[in-house]
Amino acid sequence: MTTAKIRLFQPNGYQETIKKGLSAIHSFNSGMSLGKDDDTEQLDRLKEEIKTADAIVIGAGAGLSTSAGFTYSGDRFKKWFSDFEGKYGFQDMYSGGFYPYKTKEEFWAYWSRYIYINRYLDAPKDTYTKLYNLVKDKDYFVITTNVDHCFQKAGFDKKRLFYTQGDYGLFQSLNPAIRENFNNEDWVMNAMESQGFVKDGNGIFAIPSGGGVRMEIDSSLIPKCPIDGSDVTMNLRSDDTFLEDEGWHRASAAYSDFLRRHETLHVLFLELGVGSNTPVIIKYPFWQMTMENEKATYACLNYKEAYCPREIENRSVCINSDIDELLDKLA
Repeated sequence: MTTAKIRLFQPNGYQETIKKGLSAIHSFNSGMSLGKDDDTEQLDRLKEEIKTADAIVIGAGAGLSTSAGFTYSGDRFKKWFSDFEGKYGFQDMYSGGFYPYKTKEEFWAYWSRYIYINRYLDAPKDTYTKLYNLVKDKDYFVITTNVDHCFQKAGFDKKRLFYTQGDYGLFQSLNPAIRENFNNEDWVMNAMESQGFVKDGNGIFAIPSGGGVRMEIDSSLIPKCPIDGSDVTMNLRSDDTFLEDEGWHRASAAYSDFLRRHETLHVLFLELGVGSNTPVIIKYPFWQMTMENEKATYACLNYKEAYCPREIENRSVCINSDIDELLDKLA
């Protein structure tokens, strides 16, 4: 009861930022701009903004992890899921995640691989480390829709991170009365072994040289809630059953507090790899907050998707390029 009362008085940065995003829909009607200067001039402006800003708010989407090498199709998909592709025909990890498998053993075999390579393996490139080195001495905060834990692996302060959409490393119970999430690392490792994957000299699971692996886990490994034995699901926001646990609410409140403390200062809203799937979480709020604060600057770094509203064009940086390559130039 006490926890519930305290939460009523906690600021909810998630709801606040979505409200700003919805407001932005009505604030900008003059069309979009690709930026006023060429990429070289905009890169120089961004370097200066990073150097002089009182605070940096990083908004990260899937494009950042894609630039780091976390691709969900192509060779990476074929390496880990060629057996599933051969049996069911889908050609990317997202499609496989929604496939209606007939057994829980096969469903969880697929998801154990999915979680392992996208949560417990390091990204192929050091993109996140480059970003951390760029901002580590600044007053920063990160809001992200990514669920792969790359920020913490790179050294970002956990207290300055808000994972809005969940974490591949967490399970939640299907029983809505259970209001906490559960770490799944040990389960993932056991499930990988159950399928026949073996660890190499670096402790990384690989397909054994003598043959393939099973497309199912042992029935005894089907994950259950440790509190009541109920079935579990991934802690990923897909509908209104997503569990916003105590850690999520603390991060949401911290984001709200950071924005409030810096709302009249020189803030750089640095958007990295945010697409159009959920623009009201990062992109639209960043536009709105830039317009409301005349000292703020909006920067959009994205491969072929960098743009801004004309209303804030003079205080925006838009660079269409690979983010990993841009971070090299910003170093």
